[in-house]
Amino acid sequence: MFIVLLISLSVFCSISVYNFFTAPVLKNNLNINPQQKLVSVLIPARNEENNIVKCIEGVLAQGYQNKEIVVLDDNSRDNTLQFASSIKNENLIIIKGKQLPEGWLGKNWACHQLSQQAIGDYFLFLDADVELRPEVVSSAILELEKSDAALLSIFPTQIIKTFGEHLIVPLMNWLLLTFLPLRFVYSSSSKSFIAANGQFMLWKKSDYLRLNGHDTVKDKVVEDMELARLAKKSQLKVKTLLGGELIFCRMYNSFNESYNGFNKNFYPGFSISPFFFIIIILFLLVVFFSPIIMITNTFYSFIPLMLVIVIRTAVSIKSKQNWFINIILHPFQMILMFWVGIISLIKFKTKRLVWKQRNL
Repeated sequence: MFIVLLISLSVFCSISVYNFFTAPVLKNNLNINPQQKLVSVLIPARNEENNIVKCIEGVLAQGYQNKEIVVLDDNSRDNTLQFASSIKNENLIIIKGKQLPEGWLGKNWACHQLSQQAIGDYFLFLDADVELRPEVVSSAILELEKSDAALLSIFPTQIIKTFGEHLIVPLMNWLLLTFLPLRFVYSSSSKSFIAANGQFMLWKKSDYLRLNGHDTVKDKVVEDMELARLAKKSQLKVKTLLGGELIFCRMYNSFNESYNGFNKNFYPGFSISPFFFIIIILFLLVVFFSPIIMITNTFYSFIPLMLVIVIRTAVSIKSKQNWFINIILHPFQMILMFWVGIISLIKFKTKRLVWKQRNL
């Protein structure tokens, strides 16, 4: 048991340290091409009255000038539409989303409507809670073109404020950077190396339309991963970056929001059978929790714990999170990871997943 634990943690530690040094991060590009192609920034917004104005203003402040911004109010039950409509700019279009048709999930339907409205050479799908520094769009388009990729997806640096958020939100980057060499998403053609984040997805319009866009994944809960898989299956390049100092997001504002958001995506994101999913999360719980309770008065008993600390530190620093808090809360995060995974599986299979007051 000890040898298996040691080998497993050594492998995961190698991946996390490799990501610490090599995981691609969006870099600031100060050179703006005067011959800019039109980019359509497409923002689906449902119940986003607290975020939508700041998001739109962040896009308007971009140094990339040749842009249209299309915001779709997805049948919000708050003042999202009114707040968005209060901003007047010739590049800004506000539309009211149509009612959700049968067979579609809400965000996918909203993104599909946005794509039909857009006329740009690039489609940038952006969540309403994402904050952009002024050079993001030009930097992302340069990276997309330089990489000759169909899709550039970015994981924003997460803003974490409350204790409840600290218990769950760091799990996203922990899963991403502990088990996947991030640069392999681009460098390898294997569909095993895949990661994408619907908070920021920049497409070349021609490739998005070639794949039939969100219409192809209309009933998928984790549509970002499914689109990325589809792109790779079609021999298109996908590149995934971290947001670094340029893109930020506070996804959730409390433990309850974090808990509900994570269980919405956790099981569907794996795209595997329930049996193997349970085996995987049980294995992860054992591997990452047992070093805490296996400590004795021997030196060797401390090695697994030291490996866990290295993993959590490397991932936290790369993700611009508080490494000390993540180490202290690590046992609780692992228990919650397993629990949320089981709940996610049950809710997905019984069709009881709910997000933003809508059944998925």
